[in-house]
Amino acid sequence: MELIFLILSLLIILFSAELFTNGIEVFGETLSLSQAVVGSVLAAIGTALPETIVPLVAILLYKGKEGAYIGVGAILGAPFMLSTVGLFLIGLGIFISYFFKRRSKLEIHLEYSTFLRDLSFFLFSYSLAIFFPLIFPNTKFLHYFIAVFLIINYIIYLFCTFRADSLELESVRDLYLNKVLKIISFSFNRKILIIFLSIFQVVLALVLMIKGAHIFVENLEIISKKLGIEPLLFALILAPIATELPEKCNSFLWTLRGKDTLALGNITGAMVFQATFPVSVGLLFTTWKIKGLALFSALITLFLGVFYLIILKIFKKLPPYIFFISGFFYIFYIYLIIKTLAS
Repeated sequence: MELIFLILSLLIILFSAELFTNGIEVFGETLSLSQAVVGSVLAAIGTALPETIVPLVAILLYKGKEGAYIGVGAILGAPFMLSTVGLFLIGLGIFISYFFKRRSKLEIHLEYSTFLRDLSFFLFSYSLAIFFPLIFPNTKFLHYFIAVFLIINYIIYLFCTFRADSLELESVRDLYLNKVLKIISFSFNRKILIIFLSIFQVVLALVLMIKGAHIFVENLEIISKKLGIEPLLFALILAPIATELPEKCNSFLWTLRGKDTLALGNITGAMVFQATFPVSVGLLFTTWKIKGLALFSALITLFLGVFYLIILKIFKKLPPYIFFISGFFYIFYIYLIIKTLAS
């Protein structure tokens, strides 16, 4: 029964991702927004909200060390999962779409300026939050200063994204809720109605995604216990995958359709958001002592960001297979966790 619910929850998440991508595309097209704004801001924040709630609840509602540990782990886990599994799935999606003749060339349709801006803001914010507290430990005033600075930095990022040049959205399919328009017979401004329906569809998709992720985690935990898998191992390895499923599913679907700019913007934009707002909460309300495997996950995330940034600066593009490196680092990190728990 748990296996049936597990499969059902994945189908709910995939269905919700389809609803979300369709709704966010129609909303962006209706308001004449660019791909950078839709991918890096609207889609990124929308799909980042579910896993952002986890550390907020853990830190602010569950007082004490346990809540702080869970919160900090969730904060660090989000950008790590995005930079490893998230980017790996984009690379995989490109190969799959090429194999099924959905794209003529095996290449990433990359918007150079958007990807460069997102990675630069992310690396600057995340490096500041990770390294300064290590260099100057037990300095709470510094934590407050960095937290405020990160929020300001994200506001600057939003300003730069809205002001920057970016390609317009490609033509999108009709909104799935558009059939409602045929039922409504009274006179109403069509543009306003489409905006309202697209927002409703996006919110509905997010609610379904969160519910689907909860069902996924719950039944995965039951199965892991029945198979004799250590619950802590489940918490460290499997649960974060579920909380990041919205971004991964959305980006994977966009990649399959050749909309790589939206797919990458969803991942990198979420990374910028996760490196600013949730990190600020951690800096303000916890001791923010990053060490051990938690620190190593942050270092892997920063290394991958720097690596992709250097490759992009040198070659002005990224080969699709390069994102498989992200998958390798995730597997390597899982190996370290298993080895640590087994010792």
